[in-house]
Amino acid sequence: MKNPIRKCLAAASLLLAMGAQAEEKPNIVLMVQDNLGWGEVGCYGGGILRGAETPRIDGLASEGMKLLNFNVEAQCVPSRSALMTGRHPIRSGTHSVVWGMLYGMTQWEETMAETLSEQGYTTAMYGKWHLGDTPGRFPTDQGFDEWYGIPNTTDEATYTEGFEYDPEVASPSVVMESKRGETPKTVMTYTREVRGEMDNVLTDKTIEFMERNANKDKPFFAYVPYTLPHVPGMPSEEFEGKTGNGRWADMLSNMDYNVGRVLDSIDDLGIRDNTIVIWLSENGPEEIWPHAGTAGPWRGTYFTPYEGGLRTPCLIRWPGKIEAGSVSNEIVHITDFYPTLAKIAGGDVPQDRIIDGVDQIAHFSGESADSAREGFPIYNGARFYGYKWRNWKVLTLTNETMGDNIMTPGMPRLYHIPTDPKEQYDLVKFGGRDGGERAYWVLPVIFKKIVAHKASLAAEPPIKMGTPDPYVPASN
Repeated sequence: MKNPIRKCLAAASLLLAMGAQAEEKPNIVLMVQDNLGWGEVGCYGGGILRGAETPRIDGLASEGMKLLNFNVEAQCVPSRSALMTGRHPIRSGTHSVVWGMLYGMTQWEETMAETLSEQGYTTAMYGKWHLGDTPGRFPTDQGFDEWYGIPNTTDEATYTEGFEYDPEVASPSVVMESKRGETPKTVMTYTREVRGEMDNVLTDKTIEFMERNANKDKPFFAYVPYTLPHVPGMPSEEFEGKTGNGRWADMLSNMDYNVGRVLDSIDDLGIRDNTIVIWLSENGPEEIWPHAGTAGPWRGTYFTPYEGGLRTPCLIRWPGKIEAGSVSNEIVHITDFYPTLAKIAGGDVPQDRIIDGVDQIAHFSGESADSAREGFPIYNGARFYGYKWRNWKVLTLTNETMGDNIMTPGMPRLYHIPTDPKEQYDLVKFGGRDGGERAYWVLPVIFKKIVAHKASLAAEPPIKMGTPDPYVPASN
């Protein structure tokens, strides 16, 4: 159930938006890769070193801002929830990837798509949702005018070929489509063969949507959560064997090609100057061989609290507003895109709940050299792992891999990231003049922030995972 007062205000905003000129509100194209590590593409030190050049993604970096310290959540579901709501997933009951139970965002949550829709945007999503697969929790229930893609995740494409697979107890994954107000319908079974061509199809759909909406009197928002390189990371038939460096490199080349196709379409439609393009990864690299990726100089993969699990590539282009070739090493979090895009669109985030994201437009535009945030809490699932602040990180829980045991150190671990990018030297443990004793002052500073974060969870109790709709907070 949505806030009725907010809906009345939204209706008034929509009337104002409809009377404005389309060029006053930029189009937004948000492309998201699934489990692409920091060190995979050329502009982040990968590319040819990973077996395939990535000229189109690298070119995008030269045309806008490259974020070196963009941070996400440790798992797929929470990252996507954080992106859509601007809230830490621990608040929304979307903190973990789960099976066999009701999951996803309650209808009470306000999404980026809903806010942009209220500001007069035509909205569409093409790709992986992973924020609910039951009536009321599909993309077209949460602010999107149309959707084509998969409700859950890509490893489900392997189910039908699984050892002793039984369709009577494990329904095959499907590709779905829907429009706002309609019940999503199944298009086809999501098999491994379909998986290989999926991102090409998502690109086709995105281009067709932009062609339909580029010259209308209202702006558009295209959310394109691609399925690559999530396991099984495989290229389309057209790219199989293309690089000569194996399937992973073929897939990387395929990925770059599709990003280029979207960028070319924007140019062909003559809307480059009035279109914000954001390209990012929502998780750290895969660790499952032979689909494993790399986080470049950082330690860890997804499902870990290290920089490799939190820090991913992110590029932003907005001609005339964001300086071409600019680079930032300031901390930006995935929750920040919701309030930032809402502000650009002339809207605002909900005022009746805690929003963790912050408006970063001053930093992106170069008006401020500093990010609007200094840090954020670290979670893996429902477990609180620590806090990243400026150049420092405190961890109270650790695990080395997705399947590793979760360890509780006797004392919190403290790392200084610029001098220790692999997070190998715990400064609480390694004392001495040039070690821990020069860093001890950081512990009380960060723990004050941890206490404040946990107090916010007491002030606004989190939604429990599996909470059905309709949901209304007790305080309301």
